[in-house]
This record gives sequence, C-alpha cells and structure tokens, in this order.
Amino acid sequence: MLYASNIMIRDVVTARPTDTVVHVARLLSENSISAVPICDDVGTLLGMVSEGDLMRPFIDSNVERRSRWLTLLADGTDLAPAFLEYVRLDRHQVGDLMTTPVITAPESASVTELAEQMVRHHIKRLPIVRDGMLIGIVSRADVIRAIARTPESVIEKT
Repeated sequence: MLYASNIMIRDVVTARPTDTVVHVARLLSENSISAVPICDDVGTLLGMVSEGDLMRPFIDSNVERRSRWLTLLADGTDLAPAFLEYVRLDRHQVGDLMTTPVITAPESASVTELAEQMVRHHIKRLPIVRDGMLIGIVSRADVIRAIARTPESVIEKT
C-alpha cells in the first residue's frame, strides 16, 4: 500500500500571509506551480493561495469599482483610506486572499484516501500535515503517477 508519505513532495514552496500578490505570482510562475501553501514563520499551515485566488482582485467587478473610485478621486471627492489602499493592488497581501480552512491529510493517508478527498472537495492538491505543521504536499499528478507506477499498491485489500 502506498501512502502520502511515499508520494508527497517534501520540499514545498511556501509563502507568508504578509507576502504581496506580486511576490506570490512570481513564486508560482518561477516554480511552474498553480498554488502555494501559506505558512507562518515556524511552518504552521494557515491557508492556500491558488492562481484563481490571485486573479480575484482583477475581475471585472473589482476593476469597475476601482475605476469609479479613481473617477471620484479625479473629481476631488475624499475617499476612505481603505478605498485608497484597495486601489494599490501591488500592496495586497496574500493573507487577504488565501483560502481557509485548508483541506489537509496526514502522512499516513493512503493514495486511495488522498484521491477520495481530492474528488470530494474538488481540489487539486492536498497539503500533508503533522501536528498542524506542513511537511509535504500531494497533487493530483502525484496520485496519478502512483497509480500508473504500481496499481496493485493503491488498491486497498479487505
């Protein structure tokens, strides 16, 4: 039987909640990954940020709202500081965009259990945790590779 500990990536690219959207976008791009776990300084998993999460501030409704605010500014209307901060997208922190709570699995989860969780929760990756600390990550591709390599080792025997 194969378990998360057998197939997980141990050297996980992570970000901090105070990192900017631009910084995390670069992390994703430079490492050819589509999401990153958000951890505190000691490695406690706090959330996840995906490409979709990073794109949220740029969707039409937010762009239109920023445009209205900028028009008000041009007209000399005073805006609340929170509105002004929102206009500065480069200052957005990923802690504001991260998904919580995070669906996780222990290192003892079987490949079958990992696959079931991914399908049930419609997720592409599972952080592997021990006592709340991130120790690895398993993607759908990792599960598929495990099935392709050793199909007999992922079938739970009853």
